[in-house]
Amino acid sequence: MEIMKEIRLIKKGAEADIYLGKWFGRESVAKCRVKKKYRVPQLDLALRTSRTVQEAQLIHEAKKAGVPTPTLFLVDQMGTTLIMEYVEGEKIKDIIERMRYETARDVFRKVGRDIAMLHRAGIIHGDLTTSNMILTRGGQVVFIDFGLGSRSEKVEDKGVDLHLLKRALQSTHHKKAEECFQSVLEGYRLANDTSSEVIERAYEIERRGRYAIR
Repeated sequence: MEIMKEIRLIKKGAEADIYLGKWFGRESVAKCRVKKKYRVPQLDLALRTSRTVQEAQLIHEAKKAGVPTPTLFLVDQMGTTLIMEYVEGEKIKDIIERMRYETARDVFRKVGRDIAMLHRAGIIHGDLTTSNMILTRGGQVVFIDFGLGSRSEKVEDKGVDLHLLKRALQSTHHKKAEECFQSVLEGYRLANDTSSEVIERAYEIERRGRYAIR
């Protein structure tokens, strides 16, 4: 972390701490995976290293697929740290309640289109919440935090990704959840040839959950 200047902690997470600072004079973010004392040290380092590398690869592959993500500046494997571009904008979670209907529909269509592009590239985000989507001043939706991401071509995994987004919307934006999710599906259908199968699987997963709860 000494390679960054003017560092300050902006988020402390279970798996990683997020710092804001200067990287060669440019405002940047460092994501540092934290040690777990309950794990064998060698295993802990191996896990943190592999997850750091995998997240970097997923961010890069998502960008290649046309999905806006932060630009990576450095992958520090030994320090299990990623240094990346600081994306100026607001988390969708913080602004959704004051969005007009037309604006929300446009934004969530973009979200759906970009999720479809991730899935076409075989990328599962794994943590699709409005906290991990930043709306820039130019109206671009930037996806962040691929720490729980993976690679998969399975319809089930893609369906789970959509289902988790729906649940996240329902838990944090209950009043607008349904209309926003329908806009997500509109965008998803436009950009994914297998959208019908994936969307049906997402609803099937939701029905399974309801049945299990009963």
